[in-house]
Amino acid sequence: MAEQMTGAEIVLRALADQGVEHLFGYPGGAVLPIYDALFQQDKVRHVLVRHEQGAGHAAEGYARSTGKPGVVLVTSGPGATNMVTPLTDALMDSVPLVCISGQVPTHLIGTDAFQEADTVGITRACTKHNFLVTDVNDLARILHEAFYVATTGRPGPVLVDVPKDVQFAIGTYVGPNQVEARRHLGYQPPRQGDPEAIRYAARMMAEAERPVFYTGGGVINAGPDASRLLRELVAATGFPVTSTLTGLGAYPASGDNWLGMLGMHGTYEANMVMHDADLIICVGARFDDRITGRTDAFSPGSRKIHIDVDPSSINKNIRVDLPIVGDAGQIMSEIQRVWREEGLRPRQELADWWTQIAKWRARKSLSYKKSDDVIMPQYAVQRLYELTRGRDSYVTTEVGQHQMWTAQYYGFDEPNRWMTSGGLGTMGYGLPSAVGVQVAHPGSLVVCVAGDASVLMNMQELSTAVQHNLPIKVFILNNQYMGMVRQWQQLLHGNRLSHSYTESLPDFVKLAEAYGAVGIRAETPGELDSAINEMIAVDRPVLFDCRVASLENCFPMIPSGKAHNEMLLADEANDEAVANAIGAAGRALV
Repeated sequence: MAEQMTGAEIVLRALADQGVEHLFGYPGGAVLPIYDALFQQDKVRHVLVRHEQGAGHAAEGYARSTGKPGVVLVTSGPGATNMVTPLTDALMDSVPLVCISGQVPTHLIGTDAFQEADTVGITRACTKHNFLVTDVNDLARILHEAFYVATTGRPGPVLVDVPKDVQFAIGTYVGPNQVEARRHLGYQPPRQGDPEAIRYAARMMAEAERPVFYTGGGVINAGPDASRLLRELVAATGFPVTSTLTGLGAYPASGDNWLGMLGMHGTYEANMVMHDADLIICVGARFDDRITGRTDAFSPGSRKIHIDVDPSSINKNIRVDLPIVGDAGQIMSEIQRVWREEGLRPRQELADWWTQIAKWRARKSLSYKKSDDVIMPQYAVQRLYELTRGRDSYVTTEVGQHQMWTAQYYGFDEPNRWMTSGGLGTMGYGLPSAVGVQVAHPGSLVVCVAGDASVLMNMQELSTAVQHNLPIKVFILNNQYMGMVRQWQQLLHGNRLSHSYTESLPDFVKLAEAYGAVGIRAETPGELDSAINEMIAVDRPVLFDCRVASLENCFPMIPSGKAHNEMLLADEANDEAVANAIGAAGRALV
């Protein structure tokens, strides 16, 4: 028999039926009926944040570390507009989110009522899909559809805008498996790749002399089986493998075939392999500008296979020879089957390819000058990695130099352990993301590697961690600059450091204590290990003020507008060399 309940009760029932255990939100007038219903149930746990942007990023961290959709509840007007940044972040990085926003009553929509905003109009460009619910009897169906759309095909954020009168109204609840709630199943993105294309791809791989797997976050989004299948395919072929920033962990950093991250701050060997390859097998990546460098000089001698669940990513930036649209895991499984059944083997020339790769590796592109007096940021990340490896740990980052150093020096051997803002590059992402990860994994070690500037963007979420007893560790590489901004100003703008020095930084130890957290500081290399061990041992939220070299730059680096084989290493990247390497066209790029 059909169940009758209020719209607010329908929201909570739908969340429970979708398996939602945690909800990140902030109350307000237009969403109070849902909060009242939330108070009267115990299936969904609410995590009160301090700012709606923090709720969005916490939900992103939750989603990325679990593979399940993150859920957010915010009020109308400023509550909804504060979600624009995390929604855009989730859209660019393919993170499944469902955001439920309150709205003014339906009869007041369009009247500029108090805390009214055109939420559907504002978020149309930053969501995979969005809805305005005007009839309570549509609410359950729309909520189930939102979860389906967010998690099907290329994952992404979906927003459901619920007017306050709809929350009070009495309507009929339908479960996710009832006919009335399954109209959206007409949205069926292809999962199985074209069999002939898959067979041709396997044969192209067998013919290649200089192949490389170029993988991205889509492998992780496809689930743990996809990461396992990638490892099996690499083992079967013996091919080298590299990854984008968001794909780290799909193939283990400790694996013999691992080249490191590619792209603007990738390793020398990864970028040179991409440039000189005769076959690129791209799985779950999108050939974005941070990866390709100069597009007309991108891997000029290679044939390119592109495996992606999103057909709009195919041929968007780089023309490919063989597109295969479908689920990354299923397609890799089928390629393995063809490889096995047809008795395919890599060419003998693969040994020569590995010999050349060894020469590129010998350049030691991630080397840096050590110091006994000052903590180098690279060293800080290395020590953090060594002292946390082997633990059940997750790492988030803010955005800037520290983000790149973490990608370079912290080795990820498993998927879903690394959360960072890739496409949008959102300063303020890391701390609230760590909150979401810790909610999902209460017994795990969760570390946010941050910069002293970026961490202040959403510092208020440390209060969230304290309230909910979430022992996140915020490891701040404190160089007293907006490091990446300063680096670009030094290299491209004649060292004119315009407003990139943060002169009024707080005392992070005292700030931690003011929030009820623990503050730790390390200023010399000799005290770093013991301080990190202290941070790990404390079962409370921690702000770790790691004082690092102020003017260290992040290398290797492909100068803007240049090709992979024109990258600069640390030992050759003085100001003059970089300035001469970047032409007028490159200066216009970020």
